[in-house]
Amino acid sequence: MLSVVSSRCQRQSGKRHLSPAEIIITRQATMLTSFIDGLLCCFTGKSANVVVPIETSEPADGFEFVEVKPGRVLRVRHIIPERPAVMEEVTGQGGTVHCKRKITVYRNGQMVIENMGDIVRPELLHCQNGDTEPNSTVEVDLSDSNTPAASTNTPDPNTTPPPGQQQEQEQQEQPAPRRRRRKPKRTVVIDCEQKISSCKGTHSDVALFFVHGVGGSLDIWASQLEFFSCLGYEVIAPDLAGHGASSAPQIAAAYTFYALAEDMRAIFKRYARRRNILIGHSYGVSFCTFLAHEYPEQVHKVVMINGGGPTALEPSLCSIFNLPTCVLHCLSPCLAWSFLKAGFARQGAKEKQLLKEGNAFNVSSFVLRAMMSGQYWPEGDEVYHAELTVPILLVHGMHDKFVPIEEDQHMAEILLLAFLKVIDEGSHMVMMECPETVNTLLHEYFLWEPDNSSGSKLKQEPAKPTTHKNPPSNGEVQPIAEGKGKVKNK
Repeated sequence: MLSVVSSRCQRQSGKRHLSPAEIIITRQATMLTSFIDGLLCCFTGKSANVVVPIETSEPADGFEFVEVKPGRVLRVRHIIPERPAVMEEVTGQGGTVHCKRKITVYRNGQMVIENMGDIVRPELLHCQNGDTEPNSTVEVDLSDSNTPAASTNTPDPNTTPPPGQQQEQEQQEQPAPRRRRRKPKRTVVIDCEQKISSCKGTHSDVALFFVHGVGGSLDIWASQLEFFSCLGYEVIAPDLAGHGASSAPQIAAAYTFYALAEDMRAIFKRYARRRNILIGHSYGVSFCTFLAHEYPEQVHKVVMINGGGPTALEPSLCSIFNLPTCVLHCLSPCLAWSFLKAGFARQGAKEKQLLKEGNAFNVSSFVLRAMMSGQYWPEGDEVYHAELTVPILLVHGMHDKFVPIEEDQHMAEILLLAFLKVIDEGSHMVMMECPETVNTLLHEYFLWEPDNSSGSKLKQEPAKPTTHKNPPSNGEVQPIAEGKGKVKNK
């Protein structure tokens, strides 16, 4: 007992700074220990990855432990700020958007999205030429990604062009054979009214959910949780199973997409308010998409940070994470170093400290292997994402080596209401690298609502990614709508 108290006192009094030689010796000893543990694991057949929750804080600090299933406990950071006695009421009704689109999938792999909604404010959607076009058609060929996009404009059969122009037009149309459309394999029609209003921290019916990805923890959202709770928002951030201080079952089936999605469903149903905003990072974006699809009436807005394209999840057969657990355990120092190189735009002392404080990539090799091999979600394809009617903000770090920007652009083309913002200084862990910029973008998006007044109009701009070098000050978030063209199947 005395040694425990003594160690606690040492932690509270501060840590002694190590010399460069001591740091090198410590790293070498850690790598040697990991290598020896891995060899013992291979020879004895026993797992060297028995995971126990890290040292946690008291419930008074905002941490709660929720049993989503018998024996399956998740740590949740839940902060309910102290609001003034007189709550600010929701005065504005916000904007109403008529979401109507027809999604047709053919047997040859072609998908056609027809936007037929009588949108109250067509300026919400900007096509790539800068002109507004609420009733547009998007053709997506899932089988061929290298062929240039086919035009969706059809000539008027009632008008007859001059003979010379008609001959020239026929010559231009000869190289492109007419595509034969067969009977649709699947047709989805969406017709609904979407009410979008401003969400302020003083509104008691608003809750923010933060979901991390593989290898992370709720600690990666430290800047966001502090920022928005100080503004009066109720924030909820869980640790995925096997991450942070949540329980870590020693069976691979506990880390499939469906098992983790049911965990997030339980957390959402426990803490959800009338208007909920979901913020996901990397793999966590898939769970936010799942919840937005399952609960369209309760999910008000969604934020996707470096989430990738709208493709069905399927584990890779040729991946380093398919190696045996003991081998991954030996390679864990190298994997952590690789994550630092790819996850951050810079790899200085600040980034290493952020990685340590955020408890990121601090999971066992067993959990890491099970998480990567369990990413199987065939339902989450382009049609699944195209059915979403909730407004979605896409945030992308320009230096992200895990998720190319083309994938987020692909996502913006498929979604009905998509806002794409690119942060020039950020990488995969952009919310940790550029917290002020990310917090400002998110706050502006939370406060955004479409203006249905007929007198004022937004300035029309081409639908291209916007680069933020400094936090914006205009208070507006410009959207990106569906582009005309083919996107590739990733």
